[in-house]
Amino acid sequence: MIISSLNKIRIAFVALLVLLSVGFTGCKENEVLEGNANNETSMLPETSSNFTQNPMIDDSGFRVGQSVSDAYVDPSTVNKIPAEQIKAKGYEYDYDSLTYELVWSDEFDYEGELDTSKWGYDLGQSGWGNNELEKYTKTNAVVGDGMLTIHLRKEEDGTVTSSRVATRQKGDWVYGKFEICAKLPSGKGTWPAIWMLPTDYRYGSWPDSGEIDIMEHVGYHQDYVSSSVHTKSYNHKIGTQKTKEIKLEGASEEFHVYCLEWLPDKIITYVDGNKLFEFVPTKYKTEPTKDEWPFDKRHHLLINLAWGGDWGGARGVDESILPQEFQIEYVRVYQSPEINAITGQK
Repeated sequence: MIISSLNKIRIAFVALLVLLSVGFTGCKENEVLEGNANNETSMLPETSSNFTQNPMIDDSGFRVGQSVSDAYVDPSTVNKIPAEQIKAKGYEYDYDSLTYELVWSDEFDYEGELDTSKWGYDLGQSGWGNNELEKYTKTNAVVGDGMLTIHLRKEEDGTVTSSRVATRQKGDWVYGKFEICAKLPSGKGTWPAIWMLPTDYRYGSWPDSGEIDIMEHVGYHQDYVSSSVHTKSYNHKIGTQKTKEIKLEGASEEFHVYCLEWLPDKIITYVDGNKLFEFVPTKYKTEPTKDEWPFDKRHHLLINLAWGGDWGGARGVDESILPQEFQIEYVRVYQSPEINAITGQK
């Protein structure tokens, strides 16, 4: 039995050798091409007559094509971004050695209305681009007991009122460190914010000229605070905004310090000295333009307490939690002489 099996294997092997021999010797004549100077030949499949008659040989001795593929892109023909349009690059400074000087503040060490040399009011009930429900007034912002308090309350006619205050044309800055010590309201429907908007809208309407959200909190997601930036390329309307949220125990029971560090090539926010969020545009695009970094023009601060809206009211509102208070102990703005020197800011 074993001998018979071995014979069968030998016969099969011999048959395979015969077939291979026939395959190589039976090639079509035009499949054998003349080789190199040493008269070596190679077995190649049929090709176009143009190639076989006029093969191109590169320096390595390999045949190459005679025309460039339509898919090839010559790097020299690619449009380059003009140097003057590139943002947030080329700034050299020692981050750890930066110093800061106080340039503006409100300690709220007075009584009554806000200091109108530092603050203005945004008034009305327009929805403010977010379908908010509150009506903003001047009288809901009151200074006393060493703090600013923004009152959110339901009036006798059923209107919910609040305040939105801003430093526009009274405090406008390019770059700096901004510190705000605040205690947040609570309850479903509340939406307090500390943020910045462009003063001059040099790059166009929102979001093209930018928005910096230092702190936002929505009452239905208690004790979670977030920071974000919005630009033409990155904004919540198209779902590309750059943002981060963290849990902050006692956000509505204790005062916390919310800080923005705005540099010529990055934005960083902190809560009580701990980093919350960082936006570095070159992480997302090698050569950012104003579409990714409109933050080289002056911005101003805003503090407001909204009711409902696209985010604050995403899970409805609960009027039983009214009234609520948003308390701010101080607002301080610092600028760095080192950054001012390399950016030409005053």
